Amino acid sequence: MTKNILISGASIAGPALAYWLHHHGFDVTVVERAPSLREGGYKVDIRGVAVDVVRRMGLLEQVHAASTDMRGAAFVNKRGKQLATLDADTFGFRHGDDTEILRGDLARILHDATRSNAEYVFGDWITGLDQRPDGVEVTFAHGAPRRFDLVVGADGLHSGVRALAFGPEEDYLRRFDAYISISTVPNRFELDRWELLHSAAPGKMVNVYSTARAADAKAAFWFTAPPLTYDRRDVDAQKDLVADRFAGLGWEIPALLEAMREADDFYFDPVCQIVLDKLSVGRVTLLGDAGYCASPASGQGTSLALAGAYVLAGELAASDDVATALSRYEAAMRPFIEKNQALAKTALRGIIPQSRAFAWFNTRMIKLMPYLPGRNRVLEQMSRPIREAANALELKDYAAGAGDRARDGYPR
Repeated sequence: MTKNILISGASIAGPALAYWLHHHGFDVTVVERAPSLREGGYKVDIRGVAVDVVRRMGLLEQVHAASTDMRGAAFVNKRGKQLATLDADTFGFRHGDDTEILRGDLARILHDATRSNAEYVFGDWITGLDQRPDGVEVTFAHGAPRRFDLVVGADGLHSGVRALAFGPEEDYLRRFDAYISISTVPNRFELDRWELLHSAAPGKMVNVYSTARAADAKAAFWFTAPPLTYDRRDVDAQKDLVADRFAGLGWEIPALLEAMREADDFYFDPVCQIVLDKLSVGRVTLLGDAGYCASPASGQGTSLALAGAYVLAGELAASDDVATALSRYEAAMRPFIEKNQALAKTALRGIIPQSRAFAWFNTRMIKLMPYLPGRNRVLEQMSRPIREAANALELKDYAAGAGDRARDGYPR
C-alpha cells in the first residue's frame, strides 16, 4: 500500500495533507518552488466542516488567536463619505466558529505543526513524472530523481503537477472574465480592523482593509475584462495592466496604485475555476485549487483545501490499494466541490457591480438593512447558500494510523 508520498505545494492544502498523512502513519515529502514559506497574503475564510477539520487537528485555538478580528466594513463614495456599513460577521456571512485569517498566518500554523514530521524541500519543483505500476519516478529542477508511491499536486491554480499529468491549464480553466490584484500598502486610512469598499466604475471595485496586529493594509483591485494576454512571470507588466485599468478614477485610487507599484507581495490572477472530470490519473492526484479551484469569489477555497486534505489522507489510510483510495476520495469530495463552486458566479455579481444602478441598489439595501422588517429573515436567506455549501460534506471518523501517537503530539 502507498506509504511514501510526495506533495507539491506548501501553502494551505499541502501542509494540511502532510499533517493528516503523518497522523495515519505515512512518510511525507513536501516540495515547494518558493525559497521559503510564503508569508502574507489576503484574508481567507474557514467555514463549516473545515472548522471541524482544524478542530480535529488541535489547531483551532491557534487559528482563532491569529484571526483578522475585523470589526466591520463600509462602502464609500469618491469623496470618501461612508454610504453604508456592516459588522464583520454579517459582511462575511460567518456563523458559529467560522473564522477569517490571513493566508500567510494559516500557512505558518500548518507548517509549524508539520515541519518536524514531514520533509520540506524549498526552492525546487517537479519537472517530470514517470508513472509505473508500483510507483512514480519523479525528476526535479534541482534535486536528484526520487521514487514515490503517490504524488499529490497541491500547488495551486497554476499547478505544475496538473500540467504534467493531466495536460494544459486551458483545458480545465473556467473563466469568469474577471481579475483580481492584491498587495500590501501603507495604512493611509488608519484603519483598525476595518474594511473600505469603493465601486470605482462599472466593472471595477477597490477594497482596502487592515487586520488585527497589522501596521499596514491590503489593497485589492477587482475588475471585469475579456481574457487578457500577459506573462504570468512578469510582475511589472501585471502592475502596469492593473494601473491602466484604474487610471483616471477618483477616491484614493491614484495613491493606492502608486503603493501597489512599490509592493513586493503583488498578486494578480484571473477570477476563475478549475473543473476536471477526474481528480486522479494513476498514482497522481490533485488537491485544493490545483484540482478544484472555486475562485476567490466563492470564499471557499481554503475550506475546500482543508476538507480535501482530511478526506484524501483518510481514504488512503482506509483502503488496501491506491486506486480504491483515490476513487473514494473523489466520490466523497465531488458533491462538496460542485456545491461550493456554484457559489462563485452569483457572488461575483455582487463583488463587481456591472452598472452604477446596481452598485447604488446594493449600497442602498445595505444601508437600509437595519431598518427593514424581517431583517433577520432576509439575512438568513442571503447566507443560507454559503452555509449549506460549507457544510455539504460529512466527515468520516477515519481510524488513526501509526503516526497518531502521544509522543508525536497529535490528538487522538
